[in-house]
Amino acid sequence: MDVLNSNEIISYQDGSVVSKEILKKQTGSVTLFAFDKGQGLSEHTAPFDALVSVVDGQAEITISGQPFILKKDEMIVMPANKPHSLKAVEQFKMVLVMIKSQ
Repeated sequence: MDVLNSNEIISYQDGSVVSKEILKKQTGSVTLFAFDKGQGLSEHTAPFDALVSVVDGQAEITISGQPFILKKDEMIVMPANKPHSLKAVEQFKMVLVMIKSQ
């Protein structure tokens, strides 16, 4: 068991999205992301619910066409099979928790 610090695990990189998988199991995964300002993930769907928790900065997360602005210490659930996208309003880091269930 280790205490993890998101600032030590992952760093921002100019013009990039960086990710580091923290935990991977058959039932789900936990991944830390760092997005440079203006970077993002294009609209897509996932077969499982996912929780996004912003740990630094600010992001626009769009779910089924509805935009949400999230700041440090805020979180949102992206429901399974609903289209979603992410964009860094400013540099931001997030923890993505993917829960795999049938």
